[in-house]
Amino acid sequence: MKRTLRAALAVALLPLAAVAVLLAARPAAAATMTQVTNFGTNPTNLKMYIYVPDNVAPKPALLLLVHYCSGSASGIFNGNGHDYVTAADRYKYIIVLPEATRSGSCFDVSTAAALRRNGGSDSTGIMSMVSYARQRYNVDPGRIVVSGFSSGAMMTNVLAAEYPDVFSAASAFSGVPAGCFATNDGSLWNSQCSGGNSIKTAQQWGDIARNMYPGYTGSYPRMQLWHGTTDTTLAYPNFGEEIKQWTNLHGLSQTPSFTDHPQSSWTRTRYGNISTQATVEGVSISGVGHQLPMSGQLAYAIAFLGLDGSAPPTTAPPTTAPPTTAPPTTAPPTTAPPTTAPPTTAPPTTPPVSGACRVTATVNAWNSGLTESVTITNTGGSAVNGWSLVFTLPSGQTVTSAWNATISPSSGQVTARNVSYNGTIPAGGSVDFGFQANHTGNTAKPSSFALNGNTCS
Repeated sequence: MKRTLRAALAVALLPLAAVAVLLAARPAAAATMTQVTNFGTNPTNLKMYIYVPDNVAPKPALLLLVHYCSGSASGIFNGNGHDYVTAADRYKYIIVLPEATRSGSCFDVSTAAALRRNGGSDSTGIMSMVSYARQRYNVDPGRIVVSGFSSGAMMTNVLAAEYPDVFSAASAFSGVPAGCFATNDGSLWNSQCSGGNSIKTAQQWGDIARNMYPGYTGSYPRMQLWHGTTDTTLAYPNFGEEIKQWTNLHGLSQTPSFTDHPQSSWTRTRYGNISTQATVEGVSISGVGHQLPMSGQLAYAIAFLGLDGSAPPTTAPPTTAPPTTAPPTTAPPTTAPPTTAPPTTAPPTTPPVSGACRVTATVNAWNSGLTESVTITNTGGSAVNGWSLVFTLPSGQTVTSAWNATISPSSGQVTARNVSYNGTIPAGGSVDFGFQANHTGNTAKPSSFALNGNTCS
């Protein structure tokens, strides 16, 4: 393996190892990850591991989880991918974990064989693993998803392009566009791409992906992309190139339909459908290098991938004109939005025109707890500046925490108010917030919502 690759990997994996140490201390689940042999065609001698929860669903979802260079199935299972494992116990889905066995433990996303459907490299062996799990565990064919970190993120992009008829969604942390790492000298490292210097049009990137499965005319998986602005191993410009590729594959504009900041250093852009399960979603994290995912991020990926049992939206995306600003393709300023708490008195609010708002809510419940994700859409002709949403929690539900909003009181009729960074809802735009609650058996969602005193549909 080239000296460049070894050096880059050594730097890149230091933060990943630190995250792994923190997460490995968590209690182990009752079920265990097990190796599977003789799972099918395997031209590059990959290893296959699988995790099946003790109480697997009758028709479970399947997550394909792909490790980083110099990583392993056990490393991602016990380390920075462990939140996926604990979620599998809760939501009863299966995890398949491929493991590269070549020197450096990187996945092949560079050779001609790797970049062609059923081409005979790593992607072929990985898809044999998926087929094995589908046949053995009665997997729901509509909920097969893939996620990966670094080399695994690059493979995530490639698999979603080569097998769009298999995967419904994908989440890639610190990757590059499908085909960006292509080489013609047998090397698995492409310095032009890793340095963020492979710049193409959206159409060119889309065509590269389409050529991996010639003749395919169906839809492509929903795609979630994560990248740190100070990543020097797989440089930050690759984030913008990935967005070009996946918006093109979905026939979407590169101009986001929705932008927000779920955390102070995050900039999230959505394209097409703008719900929690957007058509394409990008999350840029200011001041972070090649060390994703970090604490709390996989909860967003789990919801996006639908692993929490929520179904993807069936409504068409809004037809109103999106904002004119595009997502950053260079690193945004390192200064974060203000993190001070919002004022205790409500800011002046602009009431929407009666009936000019729409609220959708999705509940995911377990035992005695639940989470609820809420989207407020301003269907009126002018912006709402400062918002409060009033609704009544079903009997027995008590809010324990919230994100992207403050909620008080904790039960009965409650009011969710904007925080410092999401107080404006533009005409045709939306904001998301959510909360976690305890319940005593009633897991219903509220039956009505009022935005700034006006009832929403």
